[in-house]
Amino acid sequence: MTTSYMRTAPDATHFVSSQDGTKISYLTMGSGPAVIVIPGVLSTASDYTAFARALAEHFTVHIIERRGRGESGPQGADYSIRKECEDVFALQQKTGASFLVGHSFGGFVALEAARHNPSFTKLAVYEPGVSIDGSIPMDWIPGSQKKLAEKKYLDAFVEFTLRCGPERVRRTPRWLMKLMIPLILSPHELKQRLSLLHESIREHQETARLDGSYENYREITASVLLMYGGKSDLPWLHLALERLATVISQSETQEFPRLDHFGIDKKAPREVAEAVCAYFLK
Repeated sequence: MTTSYMRTAPDATHFVSSQDGTKISYLTMGSGPAVIVIPGVLSTASDYTAFARALAEHFTVHIIERRGRGESGPQGADYSIRKECEDVFALQQKTGASFLVGHSFGGFVALEAARHNPSFTKLAVYEPGVSIDGSIPMDWIPGSQKKLAEKKYLDAFVEFTLRCGPERVRRTPRWLMKLMIPLILSPHELKQRLSLLHESIREHQETARLDGSYENYREITASVLLMYGGKSDLPWLHLALERLATVISQSETQEFPRLDHFGIDKKAPREVAEAVCAYFLK
């Protein structure tokens, strides 16, 4: 294992081979102890550059490009959360990172990775996507798969949004949501999210497969910062945080009162980065 404190070129892209030979790309910036950042569903590494740049004032930050995205290889026929963890372990072996940050599904991956790899000593997860007793909806998947098969990508995204979005969004009529989405999202954001719907479905299926397995996180030896936005109204969130705080022996919970689910990547990446930095350095 190697640890590098060398300052890298801004936003340098590198590659590592995972255990099954899949090429995994990652974006690197900064100098100092190594941190791996794991993006969430429908996101790519570049979505976290503002967060990473703020964190890179004290750390060497590596944002992993998860399978099925960008220059990384495909999820593969045998995709599972284990494959996601193997990708993280490959990057950890190359960089010597002992710190890990994850957002949403990426937070779920981070918890799974830390459970199987005690060399991670500190984690910071922002609204980790942990399902408890069916708390994260999965009933949208068949409808979304049907729309994808018909190449009705926006309709497939509407199915996802109406079931997995914030409570206020779920009350929106389907026809209105279809009109609103292209107005709310930039063309780039919309294109990216539509292109990752297939990957998102497989990731949610893994979340469903491991539903209720949060007790396994008693095995985590790292200290964990559990973060959430005070304006998040995702119905599964508070139950997940409550259960995680109960089973993880070394954990702290931090609220960001004015932020929502996208606080770490879109709303206030520097604010979240400063909290993560303080936690990792203490």
